[in-house]
Amino acid sequence: MRRALRLRAERRQLLAAEAEVLDELRRLRARVPHLTGALAASIDGLVLAQDAAPVEAEGVAALTAAALGVALRMTDATGQGEFRELLLRGDHGYVATYAAGTSAVVTVLAGSRTNVGRLHLEGRRAGARIGDLVDGALDRPELP
Repeated sequence: MRRALRLRAERRQLLAAEAEVLDELRRLRARVPHLTGALAASIDGLVLAQDAAPVEAEGVAALTAAALGVALRMTDATGQGEFRELLLRGDHGYVATYAAGTSAVVTVLAGSRTNVGRLHLEGRRAGARIGDLVDGALDRPELP
């Protein structure tokens, strides 16, 4: 019961940062040509904010949480340290996920003509900013 109450409180705090997180996602899309969508999600798959992703955000957030679980185990098993990012390439483009603090990730969808170096540079920066926002929201005491 206490765990469920704590989780609900954390989710309320995460959602409180939604407007600022959405602004950062929009700035990311403006800085990187060929991005087709972006979302920020908690590490357990809760959508925090999304910017015009052409797919169902809840499904992508859930898949991101599952991929994150595998990536965390892989980095641990191979001794590569903390998770930083994950890049998938398909016939039509990229899906990239970046760590965003201790409680969230940023997932972006990009076309096949995307400059991957630029994607990584800007994705990492956005992840750091969003991580600060989300972790800061969780550190604030909740009002009764």
